[in-house]
Amino acid sequence: MLDGKRILLIIGGGVAAYKSLDLARRLMERGASVRGVLTPAGQQFITPMSVASLTGDECYTELFSLKDEAEMGHIRLSREADLVVVSPATADLMAKMANGLANDLASTILLATDKQVMIAPAMNAEMWAHKATQRNLETLRRDGILMVGPGDGMLACGEVGPGRLAEVPDMVEAIEGFFAGGNRPLAGKKIVLTAGPTHEPIDPVRYIANRSSGKQGFALAGALVDLGADVTLVAGPVTQETPAGVVRVDVETALEMDAAVKAALPADAAVCVAAVADWRMKAGSNGEKLKKSKDGVPALDLCENPDILKSLSGMKKGRPALVVGFAAETEKVVEHATAKRARKGCDMIVANDVSHETGIMGGDSNQVHVISDTGVESWPSMRKDEVAQALAKTIADALTQ
Repeated sequence: MLDGKRILLIIGGGVAAYKSLDLARRLMERGASVRGVLTPAGQQFITPMSVASLTGDECYTELFSLKDEAEMGHIRLSREADLVVVSPATADLMAKMANGLANDLASTILLATDKQVMIAPAMNAEMWAHKATQRNLETLRRDGILMVGPGDGMLACGEVGPGRLAEVPDMVEAIEGFFAGGNRPLAGKKIVLTAGPTHEPIDPVRYIANRSSGKQGFALAGALVDLGADVTLVAGPVTQETPAGVVRVDVETALEMDAAVKAALPADAAVCVAAVADWRMKAGSNGEKLKKSKDGVPALDLCENPDILKSLSGMKKGRPALVVGFAAETEKVVEHATAKRARKGCDMIVANDVSHETGIMGGDSNQVHVISDTGVESWPSMRKDEVAQALAKTIADALTQ
């Protein structure tokens, strides 16, 4: 897949910089030639000698190198590669890229290149979540920059959350996917996807929820990334592992999910897999647990949650080109799902029978009916990852026709 491909690897500053040495080695094992650029911050963690020894080529560090710039080195480096990879892409590097700054060798190369750029972000969770970083990320996405990661987990600072550099096999897979070309029909498309249940607090220890595991939504997010999509996954409270290349936003309630989806727009497609609770408490419990009393069972004063699918479908401005809903039914599956599609105004709805005896909710298999303007397609029972792959192809066909 990578035989003869030329990759320029820009290594930013961060503890995760050491993983880039392994990335270079793995790419070369697959036939690629790798040339390294090490930022001043990156040199605080690994050395130019380490990069040069692994790649078998000079490691470039200085914008004002007399030897290299006599040949306009920053231009040459930016043009001779087939792909420019930034790993780790720090908050600082992303900010420079988003705003067109060019005050060192790495940022100058990134501004001068005419080749595709792929970034692998890595930073503290709060830095990743900061509004400035998210604004820069959105700019980079609009500019066509590809991204792998970040992952979610224990960070070098000891905190836990998003911001962890993608694992090396995942970065290699993303790079191979880029060169696969024709197998990535969703390249450049941005998709926001919801998955899992929502939990609506009754008091500090109780909540309204459902049995959704998030398995189908997470599998679909990964399948869409495999086809080249830039996926933001808004996930309810589940324990599923984040698929490689997916940007995950964790929420708990329907109100939080609604806000996160809106924050992820604009998008080419919105896929609402999540089983959002229909109701929430109208008023909280003032932080106190409800107690049993001689007066009997307490009355729960409920109100409706926002209808995320209907809201997306009815947007007057900036509506995603494709809005896909899911319908979990227990009877008259196709009939009820067809009515739901008309009521919500979405382009496509994926329906399944979640009756207890089917074992679908929380299980590993699924049987779905895909309902659109062209009619109803009823698929046989498959593993959820197989359903995800088939749905991803259906979404790709709808977006690229």
